[in-house]
This record gives sequence, C-alpha cells and structure tokens, in this order.
Amino acid sequence: MPETEKIRIGHSPDSDDAFMFYALAKGIIPTEPFEIVHVIEDIETLNQRALAAELEVTAISVHAYAYVADNYAFMPCGASIGDKYGPLIVSKAPMRTLTGKRIAIPGEMTTAYLTMKLFQPDVETETYRFDQIIEAVQQGEVDAGLIIHEGQLTYAREGLHKIVDLGEWWHNETGLPLPLGANVIRRNLGTEKIRSITTLLKQSIQYSLEHRERGLEYAMTYARDMETDLADKFVGMYVNDYTLDYGESGRTAVQELLNRGHEAGIISHHVDAEFVEL
Repeated sequence: MPETEKIRIGHSPDSDDAFMFYALAKGIIPTEPFEIVHVIEDIETLNQRALAAELEVTAISVHAYAYVADNYAFMPCGASIGDKYGPLIVSKAPMRTLTGKRIAIPGEMTTAYLTMKLFQPDVETETYRFDQIIEAVQQGEVDAGLIIHEGQLTYAREGLHKIVDLGEWWHNETGLPLPLGANVIRRNLGTEKIRSITTLLKQSIQYSLEHRERGLEYAMTYARDMETDLADKFVGMYVNDYTLDYGESGRTAVQELLNRGHEAGIISHHVDAEFVEL
C-alpha cells in the first residue's frame, strides 16, 4: 500500500462550510494519496493559525490574505461571496450614525471588519467570538454588533435592528460582489499537489451542489439554532456559482477589496491576489 500524506483542511463550524466539505468529510470521493483531516475552528482562529502557516489548506478571511500571502495562494474554488449582501451591523434600537460608537466585531482580520472600517472608519471596536455578538448587543455591552454567519438571517427574531448591510453598501460603491471567506493552500506543497488537492475540493463542492438534500442534511449538524429552511437559504447565499469559481468579477472584487484596504491605511502594504490555476 502506498503511504498516504495527511492534508489538514481548516474550516469554520458553520453550515455553508460543512455543505462544501460534505463529500470529503464522508469519504464519498477518493482522496488517495492524501488523507484529509478536518480541523474545525472559528474563522478568526483560522486566520491566526494561517499567520503561522500551520495548516496545508485553510479557510481564511479575504482580509487575512494580506498577512499570509507569502505562504498561501487562493484556491479558485471554495469562496464565500455575497452578491449584494454580506455582514450586517445591527443594534438594539434604530441608530442614525455609527460615528464614535462601540461595535462588537468578530476579529480584526475578518473581511467584515475591513469592510466596516471602509464604510465607517470612526468607530471603537471590541472583539468577541462571532456567536457571542448578538448577545453582547442585547445586553447593552456595546452600541452595535458586526454579525457574520447565520446571525445575518436570525438577528431580527432576536429583536435587533439592521443599520447597514455591508455587502449591499460595497455593491453600491463598486458594482462588485463582496468576497468574504476564501480557501487558501500552502505554496510549499508544490504545483502538482496544489492542483490535485484543489481539484478534490472542487469535486466536493460540485457533489454537494448536485446532491443538495444530502449535503444539506450533513450541513444541518452545524446549523446553530436554524431550522432546515433557514439553513437552506443560508447555504444558498454562500455556496453558489462563485464557490465553484470566482470568475472575473469575483477575482476583481478580491483585488479591489485589498487595494481599498491598503489605500485606507487598514492594510499596511500593497497585496497582489494570486490564484491557483487548474
């Protein structure tokens, strides 16, 4: 028997990532000569781990790519891209301005944070785990919260008000979709392995899109406080044609976001987005 090589894939504990990785997690598609090991962490933890280039493949925030580009390249598939929708800023009572307000954020390397700072630079921030932000707003610990993942669909039933949808704002500003999360692969694996592993990920996404009910059933095990209909809607928002391939508008949007982050002084250096070519 040929020896297998462990490839660790980091992704976040939410339904859209679970849906993408279903076929790999369940061994539906053959992965030899690789043994795929799933590492499940919240996105800001994965961003931090990527700084140390720990994992061979990992989900990261597009914003975080600016700090890990030396070690990782974008895979052309597996992105979470919001087309006229994205992270939301919410509050307990309607609010006219965010200037000077204290906002709970899911991490300074998240794309949500970068986009919020482009939208309104003059805010104070406090970092919380993404799934504790709604409660922090409800308890009045902060003036507003920057919410990602399923909170984008459940905030209203928690009694919160939407101040702005940053994906909508970004589209009005640029005419582009908002690339939020990406999968990246470590450059030192070499061209051949990079292509093989990227192909496996693409096959896994394709499988779930073609076997939606099965993929969704698996994804439901990661759907925090969501019934199937809501989870289906959430998965549909972030696993779509862009997830199979960024396309021209998706790639343009990644570079535009990194450029604007640099111009605004949020990212200290210019970054070129490099994609694996299959």
